[in-house]
Amino acid sequence: MKKMRRENDCDVALGGNVLIAVMLDSGVVRNEVPDDAVVRHAVAAACMQAGISRQVSLCVRFADDAAIRELNKQWRNKDAATDVLSFPMQQGPEIDFDESLGDIILSWPFVCREAERLNLGATEHAQHLIVHGVFHLLGFVHGEDIDAERMQAMESRAMRHLGLHDPYALGSDHV
Repeated sequence: MKKMRRENDCDVALGGNVLIAVMLDSGVVRNEVPDDAVVRHAVAAACMQAGISRQVSLCVRFADDAAIRELNKQWRNKDAATDVLSFPMQQGPEIDFDESLGDIILSWPFVCREAERLNLGATEHAQHLIVHGVFHLLGFVHGEDIDAERMQAMESRAMRHLGLHDPYALGSDHV
C-alpha cells in the first residue's frame, strides 16, 4: 500500500512557520516561476532535514542572467551567469531564528535552460536549487568534503520528501 503524504507535511512539521518574501525582477513573469507555496515547501523540506523546527524567514528572488552575473562578479569574482547564489545574513555556529537567514537568488532563464538540459521541469529544478540555497544559508559549504557529503545527503532526503528526483543518485547528471 502506497503511503499518502499531504502536500504541506513540511509546513506542518515547522508549524507553518516559514516566512518567505518572493521577489521577481522586471522581465521575470510571475506565472512562469514557482508559486509561493512551492517555494515555501522547498524551504520547509530543507529546514526539516536540517533539524530546524522553529520559524525561519528568508527571501527568494527570481532574477535574470544579467542581474545574477553582476552579483556573481561582485561577490565571487566570477564574470558569468549562474543558476543560484545564496547570501547568508548570519555567520557563526549559532543562528538567530528571529532574524532573516538571508537571500537566495535564482536566475530564472538559467534555471530553465539547465532544467531542459537535465530533462527536468523548471519548477522541479528550481525546488532543488532552493533546497540547496537554504543549506548554504544555514552555514553548509560544499567545498569541504564532510559538509558536502552531509549537505548532499540532506538535499537528497528533502527532494524525496517533496516527491522529486534525487539529484545525487549514482549516475545522475541532475546536479
